[in-house]
Amino acid sequence: MQSRIPIEAIFLRDDAPTLQGRLAAAVVRAILESRARPGARLPSSRRLAQGLGVSRMTVTLVYQDLISQGYLEALPRSGIAVAATVPHRRMEPVAGARARAGLVRWDDWWAEHDQPRRVIRKPSNWRAFRYPFIFGQVDPALFDHHAWRDCARRALGTRDFSDLAADRYGADDPLLVDYICSNTLPRRGFQAEPDEVLVTLGAQNALYLAVELLARIDRLAVTEEPGYPDFAETLRRASSPIHFLPVDAMGLDPARLPEATRLVIATPSHHIPTGATMPLARRQELLRRAEELDALIIEDDYDFEMSYLAPPAPALKSLDGSGRVIYIGSFSKSLFPGLRIGYMVAPAPFIARARALRAMILRHPPSHLQRITAYFLALGHYDAHIVRLRQTLKARRRVLEEALAASSLRIEGAAVQGGSSVWVSAAGTDSEALAARLHADSVLIEPGSVFFETPPARCPVFRLGYATISAERIPEGIALIDRAARERA
Repeated sequence: MQSRIPIEAIFLRDDAPTLQGRLAAAVVRAILESRARPGARLPSSRRLAQGLGVSRMTVTLVYQDLISQGYLEALPRSGIAVAATVPHRRMEPVAGARARAGLVRWDDWWAEHDQPRRVIRKPSNWRAFRYPFIFGQVDPALFDHHAWRDCARRALGTRDFSDLAADRYGADDPLLVDYICSNTLPRRGFQAEPDEVLVTLGAQNALYLAVELLARIDRLAVTEEPGYPDFAETLRRASSPIHFLPVDAMGLDPARLPEATRLVIATPSHHIPTGATMPLARRQELLRRAEELDALIIEDDYDFEMSYLAPPAPALKSLDGSGRVIYIGSFSKSLFPGLRIGYMVAPAPFIARARALRAMILRHPPSHLQRITAYFLALGHYDAHIVRLRQTLKARRRVLEEALAASSLRIEGAAVQGGSSVWVSAAGTDSEALAARLHADSVLIEPGSVFFETPPARCPVFRLGYATISAERIPEGIALIDRAARERA
């Protein structure tokens, strides 16, 4: 007698945008989780429709679709059954396999630097908070989903597919590289040839490649304090000695670089997290000091598109006459973080080495995603998106500053050109404790201690992002933060 999959094993979850998609996922889940064997019968379309409260036509369409995918088969006069060609059949677990895995002493295998000391963490459910003052996420309402879908359809067309389906080995999408060279980099005040550009999986991947190639145990690296914690963690993984240089209202001070400095990692156009912009004279001094010390500079220019209060300052790379600056940019901040498309610009010999290293790790970022991004940029959708984004952020920044001015909170730093966050202090409080207290009010802030290698005992500063919260909710959110800070002072 053939086994059956009970109707109770098929239940809907909110894991697909359409009812048909949710039902298909539910049927596949039931087949895999029950480890159903070929020939196991499924409920009839009528019974399943009645049991789930959906139309019989929906069930019929899902069954037909799963038959075409190899999960199901139609048996003559016997209904629908599990096919022998299920694409991803679960195997029976080997007895004792989990227990044996516990015999390895994994702690003995980890290197000292495998556990990051400082990591910026955001709750995965941040969208559920009413007042999410967090940085690095996006407001979906500001993104042109129709334009992105149109670009995806273009990239999936017959003309593009044969090109994108090939293994490029170490090469990148020529359309995307051409746009970066002809449009993006000139906006930052400099130009580059295609062999001086490498597409990466976001700025983080570019940073890792650069540090992996340049950092050594006998080369002192300097980064900012406070600063982006991933700079320090990446250097630590390369066993590099690190000097943390305090920043002031003009960013990193080149006059204070140690004589042994060989590598500098900085955010001169928009310092993380204070927003300070390094003035022209100090940028020139930084380049002069790098020449004296025979040092290289990694410039993270992550936020230049968010310049709506004043034109962005030219990149440090635009002043580099000796090829000492390795420039890192990203479309993930200006479009959406899940995109993971960034780029690195440096002299051709360095890019050739970085390309070879990248090929050993991941070959290249997905060609299809590169082409979609290239179309989105080249067809003008990106520029239209940036205009909308700047207008919205400008309005939110104004509301935020007014709300902060009416509170006991104080702005310690903010990008003069714009940006999407401000550096704030609440005197007499510890921002970690404050952030924990605010969860009860559905408020998210980013405590400041993670940005310091050696944070103050009671760190009163924190970062407030405003790209993810509507202007209407900002005043009430600031009022809640102010009230909680007064209570804890």
